Amino acid sequence: MFTQAEKRISLEDFLQLPETKPIKEFINGYVYEKPIPKGKHSTIQTFLTTAINQQGFINKKCCAFTELRCNFDERSIVPNISIINWEKIPKDEQGEIANIIEIAPDWIIEILSPQQSSIRVIDNILFALNHGSQIGWLIDPQERIIMTFLPNQQPQIKQNQDLLPVLSSLSHWQICPQEIFNYLTFI
Repeated sequence: MFTQAEKRISLEDFLQLPETKPIKEFINGYVYEKPIPKGKHSTIQTFLTTAINQQGFINKKCCAFTELRCNFDERSIVPNISIINWEKIPKDEQGEIANIIEIAPDWIIEILSPQQSSIRVIDNILFALNHGSQIGWLIDPQERIIMTFLPNQQPQIKQNQDLLPVLSSLSHWQICPQEIFNYLTFI
């Protein structure tokens, strides 16, 4: 959804705007709102981020962040989950994570909301892959499928027990769509 459909602005001007809820992204000179996550979306985002960090953060291989603004090549996007390899995490002078992230995440995960345009989300994933991301996932909770993206390859549809691609730093870890969609069950 456009928030400023008639006026193109620069990335610099966009970054001067206050942060808002719902979150806004800057794509090709325009500002777009991301839908506020609902129950299924939020549950998958929370548990999947935790699962990735249990594998990567403890061993200092990578870190998964939720709703981390990433600015690169005239875009400012906020993936549902951004995973960055440990050695590439931008740091400030104190060795803490920087407040401004100016790289594409190594792994970008988006969770499709019912009212969200899948084309716009796929465009962001492909843009990130063209700017250094190694893996992209588009999770569709309604269809119970995950579309995976790798550089220079056709997207793949994964479901049930299909193994999903993960960062090479997590090559010891395996996860499938069924495990992810099982996060939604509370019985």
